[in-house]
Amino acid sequence: MPVILGIESSCDETSASVCVDGEILSNVIANQTIHEAYGGVVPELASRVHQQNIVPAVQQALLNAKVNKNDIDAVAFTRGPGLLGSLLVGVSFAKAFALAKNLPLIDINHMQAHILAHFIGDHKPTFPFLCLTVSGGHTQIVLVKDHFDMEIIGQTLDDAAGEAMDKTSKILGLPYPGGPLIDKHARSGNPDAYKFPEPQIPGYNFSFSGVKTAILYFIRDNVAKNPNFIQENLSDICASVEKRIATILLNKLKRAAEEYGIKDIALAGGVSANTGLREGLTHLCAEKGWNCFIPKFEYCTDNAAMIAIAGYYKYLKGEFVGQDVAPLARMPFG
Repeated sequence: MPVILGIESSCDETSASVCVDGEILSNVIANQTIHEAYGGVVPELASRVHQQNIVPAVQQALLNAKVNKNDIDAVAFTRGPGLLGSLLVGVSFAKAFALAKNLPLIDINHMQAHILAHFIGDHKPTFPFLCLTVSGGHTQIVLVKDHFDMEIIGQTLDDAAGEAMDKTSKILGLPYPGGPLIDKHARSGNPDAYKFPEPQIPGYNFSFSGVKTAILYFIRDNVAKNPNFIQENLSDICASVEKRIATILLNKLKRAAEEYGIKDIALAGGVSANTGLREGLTHLCAEKGWNCFIPKFEYCTDNAAMIAIAGYYKYLKGEFVGQDVAPLARMPFG
């Protein structure tokens, strides 16, 4: 029964998790609030806060799992992609811990881990399945043939979906982080109040730069006519933006599923916590008779449980790295 310690520090969440024989026993996430004053993540500040949080997070994860540090069989960590300074903290801690305890190291691709979060718990997809992975920096449709045999069949050509939401929130004057606030306001709005364009991009690729620009001009023109336009129509604006972004994503996913003949459809990444997207995929799968897989909220955003479960499957394959491993801001998917 391998005991895996998972470490995640790719952006602004410091997280530690313990996985025992494929079961997650703890998942501690320390969020960083320091970035709110700046309207976005400041890399240097993020890495400093990671240094403060990493030891307490690991201690709490071990305590919650009722596991002693001497019981750990391997240390899994996010190698990339992510902010280099943030990654460096997690990688350095993992290497030091493994060296002190003479344990093997397992490097994990952050984006693959988001997909493997679907193997936490009993409700697991069967291979092959399609996964729509949506985060602040990535938007991908991935054909998952095995735990580590994955092929990106579509991805964003410019902004990611999460980026589009964050930039929209700035245009609307909402504080950081904006994505959850758009989701919150959208719940009381009319998603058909305003129409925004759907980019016509070939294949399964995405583009959100045009949508972002259309939203910017829409707000600019309406505020010029009515200075209180945003305040008076905030819920409808958020609902309409959320619906357009969700339909762009789901229309491509639907086409890919139909053309590949796949009925197990999954959603992953930080934006998979968005209510409109979750409900949209649920309705789509019900309509088409597909099997729908959406992680629990705690496994949507960046977390170490997904690193630990990915580490567990790599441990079973005996795939380890040495102490010379270094973090990668841009890490190849395969």
